[in-house]
Amino acid sequence: EYTSVALAEKLLELRKGKEGLSGLCSLSYEELTDVPGIGRVKAVQIQCLFELAKRMSRQQAKKTLNFCKPDRIAEYYMEDFRHKEQENLLLLLLDNKSNLLGEKLLFTGTVNASIISPREIYLEALKFHAVGIILLHNHPSGDPTPSEADRRITRKVRDAGGLLDVPLLDHIVIGDKKYVSFHEEGYL
Repeated sequence: EYTSVALAEKLLELRKGKEGLSGLCSLSYEELTDVPGIGRVKAVQIQCLFELAKRMSRQQAKKTLNFCKPDRIAEYYMEDFRHKEQENLLLLLLDNKSNLLGEKLLFTGTVNASIISPREIYLEALKFHAVGIILLHNHPSGDPTPSEADRRITRKVRDAGGLLDVPLLDHIVIGDKKYVSFHEEGYL
């Protein structure tokens, strides 16, 4: 029988050198149940606590969210995206006052220009009657520096939006507690 302190130490050892306490959120069910003293029920309870912590963080950030400010958008999505082990691309759909109409996860995997279709992006935008869109994706490496593929995709989507009068307002790349905004950097 392990004490709660001993179990906590075992969990921290799993993420040693990764992200400290916040790295625990990315532990899988299998990783949790591999720890002696953590069974199926306890693993699910731990995952529930992680999810609640993420949602509490997001709820707090939502109070000050302004979809005109890249730093606020990045803060709002940071906890959800910085722990992901694959790239995820999220489409944010905005009304004429920059309020969020909806969001759509476009895909999970490696971002490249052949996968991203401006057509699919703008079909979603038109469904929501969006007047502006923002792309947001993560870099699992933790470095949010846009790649050449990121820049190429952004140009394609920006150009298509210009034709449809639904502008791409920003493309935000999330890293580990860092972000890059194409709008702020002058890439748009």
